[in-house]
This record gives sequence, C-alpha cells and structure tokens, in this order.
Amino acid sequence: MEADDVRRWFSEYLDCFAACGRGEKDTSALLAHYGVPLLVTTDDGFFTVTSEEQVVATVQHQVEGMRAAAYSRSETLDSEVTVLNDKSAIYRATFSRQRSDGSEVGRLSATYFVTDGPRGLRISVLAVQSA
Repeated sequence: MEADDVRRWFSEYLDCFAACGRGEKDTSALLAHYGVPLLVTTDDGFFTVTSEEQVVATVQHQVEGMRAAAYSRSETLDSEVTVLNDKSAIYRATFSRQRSDGSEVGRLSATYFVTDGPRGLRISVLAVQSA
C-alpha cells in the first residue's frame, strides 16, 4: 500500500460521499468504500456494524442531515496518511462541509483505518474526533 494510492482512493470516497450528501447517489453507493464489519467510535460511543444494511443505516443519518442543511461539497482542510504495512494505512483529516454559496455547514475531524482486502481498499474503522 502506498500513501499516494490511499490519497487517490480516499478522494474517490469523498466524491461519492459528497454525491450522497447532495442526493445525487443513494447512500448504498458508499458500500464500495466501507468494510463489513465496520468499527465506529464517536463521543456517543463505540459500536460494531456487522452487515451492509447496518453500514447504510449508520451513514444514512449523517447523509440526511447533510441534505437538510443544503450541503454541496467538502473541503479537506488538512490530511495525513500513515502507511502501516502492505495491507493497512491510517488517514487523518479535517473537513469543512459547505453549501453551494461557500458557507460552512460544519467541520469534522476523523481518523480512518483503511485496509486492503479481497474487495479492495475499505474503511474498516471510523473514529470521529471530538470538536
């Protein structure tokens, strides 16, 4: 696994996520980027998502909020890739979620554990950082 490959793949994920947030794609399109099982940790807790249906449901709540806020795009404010070995890397980033007029919907910092398995690169752990 190379850092540039992870950056390129993550950019494709962000494009897909943005299209879901704008309502241009169904949330299930994100299954091409999330692993199952998926470990998620936020201030609200830690949980394991064990099916594709649960992954979609987990992300759907966030996507609905973005659509309600007239989300248009995300700008990556900073990011860092740390390759751990041939099969995994950590991607850390802070994003500004914006409306089409450039006003900010909100900011998010997160750490993604990206793995390379039989189905290709996938986010296996999503850790949303406290504000």
